[in-house]
Amino acid sequence: MTRIRPATAEDAAAIAAIYAHYVEHSIATFDLEVPDAASWAAKIADLTAAGWPFLVADDDGEVAGYAYVSPWRVKPAYRHTVEDTIYLAPDRTGRGTGRALLGELLERARAAGVRQVVAVITDSGDPSSVRLHARFGFVEAGRLRAVGHKHGRWLDTLLLQADLG
Repeated sequence: MTRIRPATAEDAAAIAAIYAHYVEHSIATFDLEVPDAASWAAKIADLTAAGWPFLVADDDGEVAGYAYVSPWRVKPAYRHTVEDTIYLAPDRTGRGTGRALLGELLERARAAGVRQVVAVITDSGDPSSVRLHARFGFVEAGRLRAVGHKHGRWLDTLLLQADLG
C-alpha cells in the first residue's frame, strides 16, 4: 500500500538513489553530478523549514518516489510562485504513484499560499511528464530552445504552468 507523507532526513538516501538514476542515465534533469544523501537531507530541511511541501511515496516502508516545490525565483514578488519537482523510482512508473504524489503536492502547496506552479520539463520526446501535469490543469506556457547540453545533445525545456488561485 502506497501512502504519501512528508519526507524526513531518513528518506535522504533513498531519494538520492532515485535521483542518481536520472542524473546518470537520462536527460530528465540537467544535473551532471549526483548529489549525496547529506545534500538531500539539507534540502528537505531547508524547504520544509520554509513551509514548502517535500513529500515521498512510501510503499510499505520503501520510498517509491518523491516530489517537492521550491521557490521559482528569489525576488520577493515571486513569493507565491513555485517550481515543482517529481521523480519516481525507475521500477515504480505507470502505477499511479506520480498522480498521487503530484495531487497531494499541489494541495499542500495551495495550503502553503502558492498561487502559481511552474513545471520545467525536458523535451525528451516522452510525453508522460507533460500528460501527468496536464491532468492537474498545467498548460504550456513556453519553450526554451537548446538551453541544456547533456549526453551529447542540445535539449529544449517546456514550461508548464498551473494556477492554484
